[in-house]
Amino acid sequence: MFDKNYVYETAERLFTIDSPSGFTAQAMAEVAKIATEIGYELQYTNKGNGYIFVAGQNTAETVGLSAHIDTLGLMVRSITAEGMLKVTNIGGPLVPTLDGEYCKVYTREGKVYTGTILSEHPAIHVYPEAKTASRDIDHMLVRLDKQVHNKADVEALGIMSGDFVCYDAKLSITEDDFIKSRFIDDKISVVILLSLLRHFKINNMKPNKNLVCLFSTYEEVGHGMAALPMAIDELLSVDMGCIGLDLNCTEYDVSICAKDSSGPYDYAITSKFIALAKRDKLNYAVDIYPYYGSDTSAALSAGNDIRGGLIGPGVHASHGMERTHYKAVDATLQLLAAYLAE
Repeated sequence: MFDKNYVYETAERLFTIDSPSGFTAQAMAEVAKIATEIGYELQYTNKGNGYIFVAGQNTAETVGLSAHIDTLGLMVRSITAEGMLKVTNIGGPLVPTLDGEYCKVYTREGKVYTGTILSEHPAIHVYPEAKTASRDIDHMLVRLDKQVHNKADVEALGIMSGDFVCYDAKLSITEDDFIKSRFIDDKISVVILLSLLRHFKINNMKPNKNLVCLFSTYEEVGHGMAALPMAIDELLSVDMGCIGLDLNCTEYDVSICAKDSSGPYDYAITSKFIALAKRDKLNYAVDIYPYYGSDTSAALSAGNDIRGGLIGPGVHASHGMERTHYKAVDATLQLLAAYLAE
């Protein structure tokens, strides 16, 4: 029913654009371009979130679907006397997995420099603690691919505290339909919303209720959809499903979250998702995520009078080297389409 090739092509377009929280303009411009190609107009909020409105058959209520384009990232914290960069994290990356990753440093003047993220003890032949040294954010450095020998050399490049450091997504799609990449959380859900909009357009379909697809830019730091661009009755976050200890979800399932760290989601919405998944014989799992928050969480915490839900494709190794399968993407698309037809 949905076009797998389109999902993959759109993922290639979005995953290759650096977009940590606060540095999302280029990625949002690409979302706007894709929306125009489909036949919709992306509008912007004051803080840079995007939204697309689709009139429904029954205009008495409006359902919002939210996915976030912003990702995890780093920022220059300081420059060492030896010309290395110390960094601070944006969001909650699994920092030990960054050891050895290639990155780019974006200056405020628009220059871009490449580098590598390394432990303070990067050489096995030099440091006896190389294998065991802490790899937390305070013990990681960026080695620039420039001939720099001290702090002044780095400053002469225009690099300063507050510059964004973006590490590579490393997107790979296998012949068995695994999608491997950093930032599957949550760019794959942005792809899902765009694929759903394309499905409506090419099939000349309308959702049962008014629909607004929202693309947030600060979800990873907690306030993505705190402010809504219009009156919305229901806000459904489309975000990754977690896999691991005490959880039911797999890489082949659409996850239905009953409760996360902010509390339970709307009982009727969650129950409807479960009933539709059962009816349509979708691969699904219902789970509770104790260390998780969503755009819907932010909107509810900000005082918006909405009903909220959360679903998304199962993603392994969240905030590290993530992986999902097309089956989970397709199940999420089918469940969203079924819900919007109700």
